[in-house]
Amino acid sequence: MEKKRRYAQVGTGGRARMYYEALATTYNKDEDIVAFCDQSPTRMKYANSILEQNCGHPAVPLYASCEFEKMIDEQKPDVIIVTSIDRTHDDYIVRAMEKGCDVITEKPITIDERKAQRIIDAQKRTGRHIRVAFNYRYAPHHTVIRDLIMKGTIGEIFSVHFEWLLNTQHGADYYRRWHRNKINSGGLLVHKATHHFDLVNFWLGTIPETVFAFGALNFYGRAAAEKRGVEKFYYRCHGSEAAKGDPFAIDIEANPVLKGLYLDAEADSGYIRDRSVFGDDISIEDTMSVLVKYRNGAQMSYSLNSYMPWEGFNVAFNGSKGRIEYTALEKPYINAGGEKSDEGAAVYHRIRVCPMSGKAYEVSVPEKAGGHGGGDPALLDDIFLTDPPFDPYHRAADFKDGINSALTGIAANKSIASGLPVSVGSLVSW
Repeated sequence: MEKKRRYAQVGTGGRARMYYEALATTYNKDEDIVAFCDQSPTRMKYANSILEQNCGHPAVPLYASCEFEKMIDEQKPDVIIVTSIDRTHDDYIVRAMEKGCDVITEKPITIDERKAQRIIDAQKRTGRHIRVAFNYRYAPHHTVIRDLIMKGTIGEIFSVHFEWLLNTQHGADYYRRWHRNKINSGGLLVHKATHHFDLVNFWLGTIPETVFAFGALNFYGRAAAEKRGVEKFYYRCHGSEAAKGDPFAIDIEANPVLKGLYLDAEADSGYIRDRSVFGDDISIEDTMSVLVKYRNGAQMSYSLNSYMPWEGFNVAFNGSKGRIEYTALEKPYINAGGEKSDEGAAVYHRIRVCPMSGKAYEVSVPEKAGGHGGGDPALLDDIFLTDPPFDPYHRAADFKDGINSALTGIAANKSIASGLPVSVGSLVSW
């Protein structure tokens, strides 16, 4: 019998479960999860309880974050899955490759150009393989857009207008968590928009060349709240009288998953999951506008706002033979706080093709179950199946795809700071 491929996972927070649960159930014939690594023993024990109680898989050995190399030496994994805090991705990716492991990493692959260069240099040095988990590429409605553009439905694409809206349920959650500090996440132009920038790279088959951006904190944070007349403030939601009745508060004790992963783990992790979104230490923006010029000559205007009354996006492609208009309303979602299948799930989507000459028509999209509009199950198949089906759209993303998407947001952050356009090619050396 062929030996199972061995996986170890570093970071056992909200996004981690999708991977280890899949390995322990759907793909357990050929793949196996063999170890967890995290700074929090409580969080790792919670992950083990999911393996035992939900998956019928034995508990795996647990390693502190300072024992990462020890874990690799003892458990001999073939692949490391990186689902830790964004600022640590590069460190674990590089150390894993140097120990002879391939890597699967959550997006973003990293948060700044220095860390991106570390990954590039280590990959050259080791020759190891890196996959970036861009599940949005696999959502059926996003794949249809790739198909339409590949077939030349509207000819050569000259410009894209992309507007993403995060509502006050999902959007607000970034300002409660570690994402609120740019040193941890790179801000939403890296952490969240890496999905969107990757989609444009994927749809158009190109990479960014020049970026110019504006950004501001207009709604979240104490200064913005005071400007609107808010008078009651608090540090965190749990145990706060002031938080009661606040529509922006979250009760992590009432949700068993959030309690098990975060509230119960505070003593050994030091991490507080339910900070006030109107705190005075938020260093990321909530209102962002970006202009991008691509290597193939296409242009994009992009906006991201995280305090909207609905969740979803509008995107339009203007080409030599017409226009594609694409809109979607998505279900709001709090990370680890609800059904996994609700994350990024579309309530509805509409794709409309407007030929230069002729009648406009709508393109139907098959509905598929699973998180991110059906993208999560398709991504997992592509990553974990021994012989995945042929993909004519080439949706699998490697480290270059991950870095090129992150560099758009990294360049945007630098542009916001300097007030100047940024050449993406100047940020790293391939």
